[in-house]
Amino acid sequence: MARLAQTAGLNDVQREILSTVRDFVDKEIIPVATQLEHRDEYPTEIVEGLKQLGLFGLMIPEEYGGLGESLLTYALCVEEIARGWMSVSGIINTHFIVAYMLKQHGTQEQKDTFLPRMALGEVRGAFSMSEPALGSDVAAITSKGVREGDEYVLNGQKMWLTNGGTSHLVAVLCRSDEGHPEGTPPHKSMTTFLVEKEPGFGEVRPGLTIPGKIDKMGYKGVDTTELIMDGLRIPANRVLGGTTGRGFYQMMDGVEVGRVNVAARGCGVAQRAFELGVSYAQQRHTFGKPIAQHQAIQFKLAEMATKVEAAHAMMVNAARKKDSGERNDLEAGMAKYLASEYCKEVVEDAFRIHGGYGFSKEYEIERLYREAPMLLIGEGTAEIQKMIIGRRLLEEYRFQG
Repeated sequence: MARLAQTAGLNDVQREILSTVRDFVDKEIIPVATQLEHRDEYPTEIVEGLKQLGLFGLMIPEEYGGLGESLLTYALCVEEIARGWMSVSGIINTHFIVAYMLKQHGTQEQKDTFLPRMALGEVRGAFSMSEPALGSDVAAITSKGVREGDEYVLNGQKMWLTNGGTSHLVAVLCRSDEGHPEGTPPHKSMTTFLVEKEPGFGEVRPGLTIPGKIDKMGYKGVDTTELIMDGLRIPANRVLGGTTGRGFYQMMDGVEVGRVNVAARGCGVAQRAFELGVSYAQQRHTFGKPIAQHQAIQFKLAEMATKVEAAHAMMVNAARKKDSGERNDLEAGMAKYLASEYCKEVVEDAFRIHGGYGFSKEYEIERLYREAPMLLIGEGTAEIQKMIIGRRLLEEYRFQG
């Protein structure tokens, strides 16, 4: 085998795209990732390189200037990018969730307005569900959009926006009671609003403030922010799809894509951790021989490689299921759950193989050790994934008594 996590059944175009991305990662990301991460510096030059490669338009249809590729191609590209630096994959993830939601649910005018510029990376997206007090309980959203004539007035506070400062377009989920009588279930009275803004921090348009970056343990470089709406007015034609009350379903559709992305990120980080561990184990000598020749280390490497392969296979399966047009919440939940848990374990084993040097910021594994925990909570915690998986299994295996 050439290396771990090979994918069968790819066409020539997919293989060429992945080869190009891998080459870019090896030459342009890995050499600078740790330095930029330690400075918490936004990777401007890397993002420009991704724009030149056309990756911001990877899944956007050709009619809008994109490459029209599949979710599988996108996920495999994310895996490669996360292998270099997970934060860069986060920059394109939320962008693609918004582009996907526009492609699937937007009005023709919304598609024509945003998708061509998003394909070029000139407009970059972010999406916003979470709030300070709700976590995974989406039904508890309190941000609200109220119609006033030809506009909606939005008020509320959102949390954990990846690309909050650098984005131009944010898909924001709010409650909207218009046309939904009292007693309507919360998930049927939510609307996705397309909020345009200028990049930056502070008041980026009247009624919309993006405070400074949240200081995080890992996942640095990419900006993670809050979003505060105080009398924010947006035109009625910026309701995603043109109809209120469909926001929850639109967001969940996008989150399925996001969960495949997080699974892919877990696969990429785990691959890099394995590469670092297996390389270091052949260089470091103890008791007169490389530690890779000690059985205890070989056992670790065997377990790590098996986990990398298993996570990759589940991620590929989830992406292919979505590409087929079928419901994939079960597969996406399983892939996200397994890949994030295995990523944490593979990174920790690589950290252990490095011994005391793994605790030094001079070694790349230290960065991975701080990045991996984000995958345990991003796009839904392990507990949320297990709830989704359990419910879907009971649907499929309903007792016939």
